[in-house]
Amino acid sequence: MTVPLWFFIACVGLVGIKLVRPPLWLVIVLLIGGYLLADSFLAPAIDATTK
Repeated sequence: MTVPLWFFIACVGLVGIKLVRPPLWLVIVLLIGGYLLADSFLAPAIDATTK
C-alpha cells in the first residue's frame, strides 16, 4: 500500500497535536514559517540537509 506523503504528514501532525496539545499560535507560526522558508533563498540549503 502506498500513502501520499502529504497525507502521512497530516496524520502524524494531527496525532501530535492531539497528544502533545501545543498552543494553537505555535502550530500556526510553525506552519507559516515553514511555508515562508520553503519559498526563500534558504530553500536549497534546507533541501540539501534533509536529503
